[in-house]
Amino acid sequence: MVYYNPKEWFSSIFKINRADTLRELFPLIIAVCAYAGIVTYLLIDFWQLPDTFILKKVSFIHQTIGFVFSLLLAFRINSAYDRWWEGRKIWGSLVNNSRNFAIKLKHLVNEQDMAFFKFAIPFYARSLKNHLRDEFVAEDQQFINIDPKKHVPNQIASVMIEKIYKLNRNGVISPEQLFSITSEITSFTDNCGACERIKKTPIPFSYNVFIKKFIFTYIMTLPFTWAFELKYLIVPIIGFVLFVFASIEILAEEIEDPFGWDANDLPLDSICETIRKNVEEL
Repeated sequence: MVYYNPKEWFSSIFKINRADTLRELFPLIIAVCAYAGIVTYLLIDFWQLPDTFILKKVSFIHQTIGFVFSLLLAFRINSAYDRWWEGRKIWGSLVNNSRNFAIKLKHLVNEQDMAFFKFAIPFYARSLKNHLRDEFVAEDQQFINIDPKKHVPNQIASVMIEKIYKLNRNGVISPEQLFSITSEITSFTDNCGACERIKKTPIPFSYNVFIKKFIFTYIMTLPFTWAFELKYLIVPIIGFVLFVFASIEILAEEIEDPFGWDANDLPLDSICETIRKNVEEL
């Protein structure tokens, strides 16, 4: 995730970083600008079509669908941001539940048993992060043996619940105390399921492809209508229009799955480190 100061306008405007869409779109912008220049040359200089030619009337179509197009892109970026923000709330809930779980266990179990949870709670967060990124990172498994071929977060949650029930059977944790920590125990799996719902339910394919086709068609037909009025000034204007529309789609694609490695994805490594520090302090 890119951290920045929202009050620093000029540094944000003129600085190009890894998250900037201009770097990704620059080759395409150059190609489309060249295409716009060729179309303008053919219409104005080569064929020398008059300003009254029928193609000039097509601009009314662009004006008509432009408003609808803007609404479509606004809905696209908003739906992607909703997924990003929901993912952040889920991981915020995981942080709070981990803290509450550690605080309660501190006053319920002895130091030897607490060493297990001191390892297991941050281990669950790291394993969930790796699970959402479709990878497995081997770690020291001094308390929990993991089978990487199976659902890793579920294995860790299962061992923690087994430990809690064992302490209850041995009389270390009373039934009333067990009831008080039930919500924190089940929250781990609830948070995992909520994250998987976001990751495994992408934006519908037809909707995603339609927007890309819409942007492509809209941009590629603009030179046929604007060339008569703007002449070769259309070349930079077409590049700018493409940059605006395509950037919205690229940003939406990046944040709709917020658990990956992209520059604008959630800072899962930092959140996992926060959980580890808080649990160790408690």
